[in-house]
Amino acid sequence: MLSRVAESIYWMGRQIERAENHARFLEVTLNLILDQPENLVDPWDPLVRVTGDEEWFKKKYGLPNQETVVQFLAFDEEYPHSMVTCLRAARENARGVREKLSSEAFEQINEFYHFVNDASCNESLDRNSQFFDEIRKQTLLWSGILTSTMAQDTGWHFANLGRMLERADKTSRILDVKYFNLLLSVEHVGTAIDDLQWSALLLAISGFEAYRRDHHSIDLNNVVRFFLFHRAFPRSVLHCVASAGWSLDEIDKASLQGTQRASSKQVDALKHRLSFTEVEEVLAGGMHEFVDGLQQELNAIGDTLGQDYFQAAATTSVTLTD
Repeated sequence: MLSRVAESIYWMGRQIERAENHARFLEVTLNLILDQPENLVDPWDPLVRVTGDEEWFKKKYGLPNQETVVQFLAFDEEYPHSMVTCLRAARENARGVREKLSSEAFEQINEFYHFVNDASCNESLDRNSQFFDEIRKQTLLWSGILTSTMAQDTGWHFANLGRMLERADKTSRILDVKYFNLLLSVEHVGTAIDDLQWSALLLAISGFEAYRRDHHSIDLNNVVRFFLFHRAFPRSVLHCVASAGWSLDEIDKASLQGTQRASSKQVDALKHRLSFTEVEEVLAGGMHEFVDGLQQELNAIGDTLGQDYFQAAATTSVTLTD
């Protein structure tokens, strides 16, 4: 497989996952403000903070509110990480490697993009939680089609690698949303309002029912452990990192070099550290600090992946076999 093909498939997976996670952020926030007392917590500022693009947002929009944050995360044509720009880029990446995708997978990406793009042009559309729930379903449909219609060869593993790294990053950022809310309402820790917020975050990763099967009540340690260290739940950070590691192992096996590359070693090291970290350590050292360090490690893995597999994209050498 050409480096440029691998890179396009990898970014296609990341961009679609990023669009879905932004939809999850917005859906859960819109639902949360319906249930919590008015003026208890500003739910919109944390969503801007966790993007890391606060200055960009403030320069264009000023103060965050429902209208500006929805526009920013979902429909802003100038913001490179909005849903509509991510899906446009994913469609272009898919177009460039169409021969590697099933026709059903490509058609779903195209349909998904047009669904969001049409909504961005229609300002009269009610952009409520139901709309973002539909976007989440569109992504689940695409994931199912990809898994059901594409051979799990090197190309599929690059797509899975992109999805899992992006998902791990965004799951950790959802925890950061709660961290910023805690800063604003410390007096509500341990109350019904606190339980409501944790439940909303579990819903954001489609994990509320899975969590309640293991635990009868909302407990801080158990929820953080579920988000970060659950070995079986598909959106926990540990599970995502392990799945990314599996795909990298399969890619390494297909490599003509036949050796483990630097990015694989980084993923293995992160997986090992997550496997042996206790939730008490995370809370004692500060959840925000832990999440921030985790995001830096995930970014470093992304950079190393570029050096290991995609640097030759411009000159194009055949470095991988299917």
